[in-house]
Amino acid sequence: MKEKIEQILNEVKNFQAENKEALENFRITYLSKKGIIPNLFADFKTVAPELRKEMGMRLNELKNTVSAKVEEQLQRFETQSSSDAGFDMTMPADEMKGSRHPLSIVRRDINEIFEHLGFTIAEGPEIEDDFHVFSALNFPPDHPARDMQDTFFITKNPDVLLRTHTSSIQVRTMEKQQPPIRIIAPGRVFRNEAISARAHCIFHQIEGLYIDENVSFADLKQTLYHFVQEFFGEGTKVRFRPSYFPFTETSAEMDISCNICGGKGCNICKHTGWVEILGCGMCDPNILIASGIDPEKYTGFAFGMGVERIAMLKYGINDLRLFFENDLKFLEQFELS
Repeated sequence: MKEKIEQILNEVKNFQAENKEALENFRITYLSKKGIIPNLFADFKTVAPELRKEMGMRLNELKNTVSAKVEEQLQRFETQSSSDAGFDMTMPADEMKGSRHPLSIVRRDINEIFEHLGFTIAEGPEIEDDFHVFSALNFPPDHPARDMQDTFFITKNPDVLLRTHTSSIQVRTMEKQQPPIRIIAPGRVFRNEAISARAHCIFHQIEGLYIDENVSFADLKQTLYHFVQEFFGEGTKVRFRPSYFPFTETSAEMDISCNICGGKGCNICKHTGWVEILGCGMCDPNILIASGIDPEKYTGFAFGMGVERIAMLKYGINDLRLFFENDLKFLEQFELS
């Protein structure tokens, strides 16, 4: 048996397949259930006890050699196939052609501005529960936003819903992390609204949260002022108007001078010269308490903006539906970067 194994081993080492079909026949001949090697293992039972250790080692060597030969030859054919195709897989790729979605461009640019200010990106689930979307954010049980007209609830479980804002990510961050906290939370959100040129049931938000000792409304205003100058350009005017949100107090909405008409008045700004781009405010102490943060020691601010609205202002787009229709004529207008 030893001489037979040595003979087969030499044949295997010298084998060179002409094509993949010949290689497959080689594999079947040696490694299939009724092949040469399984038969040798079957004959192993008749080997004298004192020779079994040596014969076992030789059989395993033969099996490993055959497997390695099959892998080596297969790799050779694949390399030849790549070479025959007329290109080298190791060469750098040609310049990419195509375009990036405008919402992706805008979200990237917004993220970069806030990352330069020390904010980090946080993420969370799109399917949420009532506590993280509403209760922890100081929404009372009878708040209109809980109504079916605004929120997509999972019918089998009224406590499970599609998030209506990315503020739920802020709650989850506060639960896991003690201040200082400085995050932005970009993501897709859902609201039960009729689709039109100015509204959609799916859209994207970027919300921000900063909590630390001695954080003031002045810090909020300066942060957002910096964002506007970086994104919309130097000289863009900003104004804050008092507003109301359940999760902030004091609350405000921030407007910028219309970059379409330069503040002179147009259809986009409804001839006011101003366009509202985000809501913001100081974190309500109840929000901090719900997440285990001491409101006597820490204060913070939060803000949130719709990516679609920012993109519409940046590119002069007047129909929200264009972002979701995958029209190549529309998408090809934007940069690939």
